[in-house]
Amino acid sequence: MKDFKQRFWFLIFSIIINSTGNALTISTNLGSAVWTASSVNLADWIHISLGTTLFVYGVVVTIANQFFIGHFDGRRLISNLLYTVPFSYLVQFITVFWNWVGVPNLNLFWRIVLDIFGIMLISAAVSIYQRCNLILHPNDDLSYILRFKFMHGSAILGQWVSYSLPVVITILAVIFTKHLTAVGFGTILALTAQGAMMNWSDTHVFPSLKHHVDFRTN
Repeated sequence: MKDFKQRFWFLIFSIIINSTGNALTISTNLGSAVWTASSVNLADWIHISLGTTLFVYGVVVTIANQFFIGHFDGRRLISNLLYTVPFSYLVQFITVFWNWVGVPNLNLFWRIVLDIFGIMLISAAVSIYQRCNLILHPNDDLSYILRFKFMHGSAILGQWVSYSLPVVITILAVIFTKHLTAVGFGTILALTAQGAMMNWSDTHVFPSLKHHVDFRTN
């Protein structure tokens, strides 16, 4: 019970910092994490709110995760959806807040600093709630499944392979809208370094929190 309570409060903390980091990268307009950047471009393409786009994205990936696991996992299905709802709309709300306090109007140096900080927050948050493994955002659960089921525990490989879908969606959105948003420095940083940042976070951010892997690995 003590272990569960600890993991639960770490989970709540990770949802907050994950939403905050994603919103910060959007507000700097220097490039968001790969999934978030893809969602921004998809929202622009299909003309619905960012929060709703993030939610729909989450539902689609939740279903895909069931196929990658290889069997129906009701607990995982519900957990993915439980994470998707608050996260999707928290990102939209906190983005409005960052815009209100003037982040988009800062000079380039400070926006770069905040963009890097946002990616670091996202990486730490993913590391924390993957280790908790109570409920996971479906996008990060996908990288978690790939990491431990197919990639021998490598956060870097799991993250890169999981990026295939958002990269394809972003390319399609740009083809149809002729407009690219939320892709830039921060996106390149996430593509090249987020897996490594997650590996670092596993051992340096709340190192007493260990992984709770709940499926067979290959």
